[in-house]
Amino acid sequence: MSSAAEEKAVADQRAVEERHPAAVLPDTVLNGAPRAALPTVPVWPGTPMPLGARFRTGPDGVSGTNFALWAGGAESVELCLFGEVEEGAGEVETRVPLTELTHEIWHGFVPGVMPGQRYGYRVHGRWDPWTGARWNPAKLLLDPYARAVDGDFDLPPEVYGHVRDWPQQQVADTVRDDRDSAPYVPKGVVVHDDTTDDEWEDDRRPKTPWADSVIYEVHVKGFTKLHPGIPEELRGTYAGLAHPAAIEHLVRLGVTAVELLPVHQFAHEDHLLRRGMKNYWGYNSIGYFAPHAGYAATGTAGRQVGEFKRMVRALHAAGIEVILDVVYNHTAEADERGPTLSLRGIDNRGYYRLQNDARRYTDYTGCGNTLHVVQPHVLRLITDSLRYWVTEMGVDGFRFDLAAALARSMHDVDMLSPFLAVIAQDPVLRRVKLIAEPWDVGSGGYQVGAFPPLWTEWNDRYRNAVRDFWRGALPDVRDLGYRLSGSSDLYAWGGRRPYASVNFVTAHDGFTLRDLVSYERKHNEANGEGNRDGTDDNRAWNCGTEGETEDERVLALRRRQLRNLMTTLLLSTGVPMLVAGDELGRTQGGNNNAYCQDNEISWVDWSLLEDPGWRALTELTARLIELRHRHPVLRRRAFFSGRAHSADGLRDLAWFTAGGTEMTERDWYAPAATLGMYLSGRDIPGRDARGAPIVDDSFLAVLHAGDRPTDFALPGAPWAERYEVVVDTSREEQGEAPGVEYRAGEVIRVPGRAVVLLRVVG
Repeated sequence: MSSAAEEKAVADQRAVEERHPAAVLPDTVLNGAPRAALPTVPVWPGTPMPLGARFRTGPDGVSGTNFALWAGGAESVELCLFGEVEEGAGEVETRVPLTELTHEIWHGFVPGVMPGQRYGYRVHGRWDPWTGARWNPAKLLLDPYARAVDGDFDLPPEVYGHVRDWPQQQVADTVRDDRDSAPYVPKGVVVHDDTTDDEWEDDRRPKTPWADSVIYEVHVKGFTKLHPGIPEELRGTYAGLAHPAAIEHLVRLGVTAVELLPVHQFAHEDHLLRRGMKNYWGYNSIGYFAPHAGYAATGTAGRQVGEFKRMVRALHAAGIEVILDVVYNHTAEADERGPTLSLRGIDNRGYYRLQNDARRYTDYTGCGNTLHVVQPHVLRLITDSLRYWVTEMGVDGFRFDLAAALARSMHDVDMLSPFLAVIAQDPVLRRVKLIAEPWDVGSGGYQVGAFPPLWTEWNDRYRNAVRDFWRGALPDVRDLGYRLSGSSDLYAWGGRRPYASVNFVTAHDGFTLRDLVSYERKHNEANGEGNRDGTDDNRAWNCGTEGETEDERVLALRRRQLRNLMTTLLLSTGVPMLVAGDELGRTQGGNNNAYCQDNEISWVDWSLLEDPGWRALTELTARLIELRHRHPVLRRRAFFSGRAHSADGLRDLAWFTAGGTEMTERDWYAPAATLGMYLSGRDIPGRDARGAPIVDDSFLAVLHAGDRPTDFALPGAPWAERYEVVVDTSREEQGEAPGVEYRAGEVIRVPGRAVVLLRVVG
């Protein structure tokens, strides 16, 4: 089309839009010549199930691929097959109409289509954004069930279903853009189903009980990108995480599970691409069955699936479970101004929650859209995806981002919602680890403590109480007592157990542990958003100086605070979660929202282990985890009762003031810098695998957040006769061995800002 003709076409469409914004010119072409005649491809009826592209042997022993796509309101569907790139001619696209329609599923079997074939869909239907209809066959769509994705998402104007630069921006999303998006979007890849592979059948899941779990939150790329023991070509990949050098560190620490930041195929937001940045964390999913292609060392023609499986097998062989952080609450298509990549173009009204003004989206996620999980086909998409990752990819559980959004029925969060009900009865999913991020950004979205049995939850009340105590800002110690002992006030209902609480001090979102004691204010300037992004509620203390310093006094205090926080976390009842690199002093320079920092700001700096101070923190972390594994009193399967179970008055849990007296009601409601927690190993409920009573050592943990030393009187009978120091965070960096013994009743000197853990030895 000549420039003059193109200008006229745009002017004509503009004139129509001014009369009725929902109207379009159906034959307007904005990017070149009309579509040429296409070659024909034989297509047999195939089957509507399973959904997606499944390679199999069809009728008469002919091999090919069955394609099935749910597109409820569509008028027609074209399967698009892409050939090799021809020099100077671009990709060869062959369009195959799917004429079979069963229960709103368009399907067909295409003989001869083999694994490695790249494909997508074009879906035809009405364009009327005012009623939520956004079909646009000019946009190539990713199959929601694609098991692998080849290529990356770029976001030029052609990828949008509407004309982005329409002069009247307030209605720009209502003007259809008929330019072809195929050259600018990745394609699905047909993958061979190799679940019968002998090597995979030899896999042994660790099946670590919840109470025995220690979770390690990991970014596949960030953990491996700078690791000197991993070959350079494998760094930043699934294969890199499977490398013995990476696994050696995990085993040495003693963690039982890695929780991988999102590994579903995701896309980068337009505002980041325009700034030359990328979405590093990956909370922008677009393919719920496909391992993110950017983390594959072996290529993206489907081989990333096998690479991911080999990573899982390697971690399992080391006794480490794999938990995926999954984002089913929204997709990368954003709000009505976002790109048309998959679900929006398949059936916008069927997949997304729309407002009464159906042109706009209901947003409980802060990301522009919310999946309509109440719809049966959306619920099926999510549960099919979950089962696939368990049964065919070998993963052991999931952490659900903004899980409250998934638990909403029509509007309110509902713990009897279809999503939670389906999970509870599913024979596959109810057996794996399920972790909720128990909130979303909508009204009534904060649901900590409300999820039903089977679920554990990220406990941000634990995070807040521990941070406040160690920075000297806790108004009273009542909340801290609950958090250290398993948060019974939140979880002691409906048969839930202490391991319903995933305890954490830091997570990917926020300061690292080192930054928590080095900065009080966020420093997110590198994100390019004027330091407006990221939370201002950090509950951090910089130990007297903001940011990096050479003041040895400040540095020593910061390292002690790190030991205090790590020790508190690993001595608390519940499931501890560490963030990769916190154990060796990783810093993000005060950036508390490094979601777009795919660089040294976010990557784990393994050279820190060359510093004796950071190496000492790593060794302490490993020793605390080993102590936890060895002592069941530190990982109880039932809540404490606080009652005496014997004539001598010894209770399973007791709290002490610095004076050695048991805390009174008044003590709980007063600010205090010192707290003693006694854990009895004599009164552990339950029995071991052979039916014998569980008996362990007893411990007294003294937490002192004051800046000056304090005296602490060690409780006498019936609690103990003698105590032995196991951990003293004021002495760890000096390498002084524990083991000093004290008699009950003695007054010990606890240095300022320290944790002293004592074992009862008589």
